[in-house]
Amino acid sequence: MHPLLAILLAGAAQIDITPTWFPLIINCGMLERTANSVSAPLYAKAIVLQQGNLKTAILVADSCMMPRELLDEAKAIAEKATGIPANRQLISATHTHFAPAAMSCLGSSVDERYAKWLPAKLAEAIIEANKRLTPARIGSAAIADREHTFVRSFIYRAGKELTDPFGNKTVRANMHPGHENPDVTLPTGPVDPTLTILSIQSEKGQPIAMLANYAMHYFNSKPISSDYPGVFAKQFEQRINAPKDFVTIMSQGTSGDLMYMDYSKPANKDLTIETYTSGIVDNALKAYNSIEYEKRPTLKMLETELSLTRRLPSPERLEWANKLLETMGTNKPKNQPEVYAREAVYLDKEPKRTLKLQALQIGTLAIASWPNEVYAISGLKLRTRTSFPKLMNIELANGAEGYIPPPEQHTLGGYTTWPARSAGLEVQAEPKILATLTGLLNQLGNKPKPTTQPKNYWPMEDLESNADLKIEGPHAFAVPGKTGHALYLANASLTLNKPLKTYKLSFWIWPAETRQWAQVTIEQTKATRRTTTNGQLTSETAPTPTLQLLNNFEGAIDEITLLP
Repeated sequence: MHPLLAILLAGAAQIDITPTWFPLIINCGMLERTANSVSAPLYAKAIVLQQGNLKTAILVADSCMMPRELLDEAKAIAEKATGIPANRQLISATHTHFAPAAMSCLGSSVDERYAKWLPAKLAEAIIEANKRLTPARIGSAAIADREHTFVRSFIYRAGKELTDPFGNKTVRANMHPGHENPDVTLPTGPVDPTLTILSIQSEKGQPIAMLANYAMHYFNSKPISSDYPGVFAKQFEQRINAPKDFVTIMSQGTSGDLMYMDYSKPANKDLTIETYTSGIVDNALKAYNSIEYEKRPTLKMLETELSLTRRLPSPERLEWANKLLETMGTNKPKNQPEVYAREAVYLDKEPKRTLKLQALQIGTLAIASWPNEVYAISGLKLRTRTSFPKLMNIELANGAEGYIPPPEQHTLGGYTTWPARSAGLEVQAEPKILATLTGLLNQLGNKPKPTTQPKNYWPMEDLESNADLKIEGPHAFAVPGKTGHALYLANASLTLNKPLKTYKLSFWIWPAETRQWAQVTIEQTKATRRTTTNGQLTSETAPTPTLQLLNNFEGAIDEITLLP
C-alpha cells in the first residue's frame, strides 16, 4: 500500500432512535409487553473507518434484536448515501430487553410502525459518521472483568428435571434457577470475562469514539431504556471528561448464557444499575489508559454467508400446534405451550436461514460478528483459535437467528433448545458458525494456534470434544472444576480411549449428591481392577477390557492422569 493511502480516517456519530409515539410493543419476554413512556433514550451509534479504498462501518443500536431483513434495508440506504458497501457494514444490537420490538419473538409481535421507521434512522448514523471522517489513530486493549458477569444456566439434579412446553420432563439445564437453588448442581459452562475496547482519536490525540464489548446479557430497567449500555456510555464520558461529540459504544459479547447475578450466592438486593455499571467502567478505564495508539494500522474486513437448516416440528408436533392454535383464534399467546405452538408453525414455513458472518482487523484487534445469541464457551473457543492479540466477539450482528447452544448442550434441554425462531437452528449450527468465523480470521492473516495435548494427562480444560474421551450421555464442557474447568456428566458414562490392559489412573470427581471433590485412583493389573476413593478401597473386580472411568455418573470429573 502506498504510504499516503495508509492514512487512517475515522468518524463517529450517534442518532437518537427513541420513538415519540405510544404505546409500543416491547419484546424479549416470553409474552408480549407494551410501553407508554421513556425511561432512558435509545441511540444508534456508528463508527466509520477508511484506509485507502476500503471503507467500513460499525454500528451498535439500542435494540433487543433486529432481523437481517431490516438491517439489509438499513445498509442499502447507507450504501447509497456513502458508498460503503453493504458487505462492509456491521450492525448489531445491544440486546436491551426494554426497547421497541424491531422483530417478532416468541409471544411478542413486531411493532410494525417502529420496524418500518428504524432502518432509515440506523442509516442516518452511518451517514453522519461518514461526514465526520478525519485523519485518526487507533488503539485497543483487553482486560479480564470477572466481577460483573456470571453463568445464568445451571444443571438440575437427576430427578428434579423441569417440564418443557410440550409436556415432557426433558429439562436438565435451564436459565435463571434462582439463588442457591438446592435442585441445581453446577453452571453449564464457563464465563468469558474479557472486556475489550477500541479507542479512536484524531492524529493530534483528540478523542473521537470508544467501542467496548462485554459479555453480559442485560441488567434490569424499565421500558423504554437502553439498559446498562446507556449507563456505561454516560458514566464513561463523565469519567474521561469527553468532548461533546465523543461517541461511547457498548456492544454485546457472547453472553447467551451469562448474566449479572451469581446464582451460587445470595441475591445482592442493594445492587443498582448505576453501581453495577460503575464497576465495569472502572475496568474499562484501566484498559483505556493502557492503550498505545497506531497511526497506520492494518484495516481489513471480510463477509461470507452460511445457510443453515432449522429444527422443524415432526408431523405429530405440528398437529399438536395447529390444534392449539385453532383454540387460540386471533388471541396472542398467553402461556408457553401457546407460544411454542405458534413458533412450530413459523419454523415449518421457513425451514432454512442464511446468516451473514464477518471478520474485521483493525490494527492488532480482530472483530468477529455472530448473528445469534451465543454461549460464552463458543466465544472462548474462537479466542483459542486466533493468534490476534485481541479478539472482540460481537453477537446479534447482521441479524438475529436465535440461540446456538453447542451440540452437547442440546442433550440437556432447556429454554435455549426449545425449537422456535429464537432457538431454532440445527444442532450443528454452533460448530458450523465457529468454523466459518475461524476461516474468515485465517483469511485476514490469523495464524491458527497449534494444539498440543499431553499423552498421559487430561486437565479437562476442553471446550469441546476430545478424541481421547468417549462420552455417552448428556454432558457439558468447562463447568467449574477442581482446578480450572471440568467435564460434567449428567447421568452419563466416560471412557478413556486408550488401548491399555494394565494401568494406574488418578482423577478427581464431584458427585452431585455430596457436592465435594474426591480423588479416585483406578489400578488394573492382569488379575484385578482396584478402585480407591480418597485412599479408601471402594471396589475390587476382575479386569475390564475398556478403560471406563465412570458409568451412569452424575457430577463433574477433573484432572485425569495416567500414573507411571
